This record gives sequence, structure tokens and C-alpha cells, in this order.
Amino acid sequence: MHGSAKIFPATSSSAGTSSKIRSIAYWIFTLLVVYEMTAGSLWDLLRIEYVRVVLAHLGYPMYLLTIMGVWKLPCAMALLAPGLPRLKEWAYAGAFFLYTGAAASHFSAGDAAGKWIMPLVLAGFTVASWALRSPQQQISDTASPLNTRPRSWIVPALILAGLLILAFVSLPKGPPPA
Repeated sequence: MHGSAKIFPATSSSAGTSSKIRSIAYWIFTLLVVYEMTAGSLWDLLRIEYVRVVLAHLGYPMYLLTIMGVWKLPCAMALLAPGLPRLKEWAYAGAFFLYTGAAASHFSAGDAAGKWIMPLVLAGFTVASWALRSPQQQISDTASPLNTRPRSWIVPALILAGLLILAFVSLPKGPPPA
């Protein structure tokens, strides 16, 4: 036992506060990743000039926008969905690969840190969301029955719809800044 644990033993109040802070941090990181996935899906599927310019600069074919756009929205949905821990694991992995791949692409293209740092930050947010999730959202050896009542999907669906609207309203105009 650590010396500080003897002096300041954990109380149910401090454990509850710690749990609340962890939950708030989880939702902040998760909603940031979900919003970026939702907006990215919309931007890619609409093939806005911003993403076309970036993809061309990196040397990727335009059809990659369709592939990425189609998969980003289910990723966002999986991260918000109640239960489904294995699907969430795949969504977290996909988001991490996407963001680190974007950072590596910009870095390999010789872009300045300003272009590849944000994907790394988003990869960090993804890892933080994954690490902060509750035990009920983690894969365990003892599988619990999945609670898939339709009511439990209302809030995630409303959040996703709101984020889609926000992403549509905030579409960037023109190419990315130089």
C-alpha cells in the first residue's frame, strides 16, 4: 500500500467523485471522436472541395472518399450504441487506424506539423475514450446478455442526428487553408 493511501484512505465520496470525473471525461472524448467521424463521413460522402484538395495533395484516389465516408458513420454509431462491446472495440481500432494513417500520410507528404498533429490528437482522444469506458462497455470473459431495448437506442440516435445536423451546418467552404 502506498504511503498516501494510509494517510488519505479512499472514501465512498471520493470514489463517487472520481467515477463522475471519469464518466465526464469519457463522454467528452467520445463525443469529440463521434462528432469528427460524423462530420468526416458527411464531408467525404458529399465530396466537398476541402477533402478533395487534401486527398489529391496526398496522392489518394477520389473513390477513397466514398469508402471512408461509408465507414465513418457506422463507427460513430457503434461508439454511441448501448452495449455491443466487441463492435465498439472494432470501431475504436478503425478510428485509431484512420487517424494515425492520416497523420502518417501528411507526414510522408512532407506537410508541416500543423497538418499531421490534429490527426494525432484525434488518435489520442480515441485512445482516451477507449481507456475511460466503463467495465460494462468492455469485452469480458463472462458475457452478459445484451440489453437492446428500443428505448435504449433513442438517446444515441438523437445525439447522432444532432451531430449530423451540426456537421452539415458547419461544412467548410472552399479548399483547406494553406
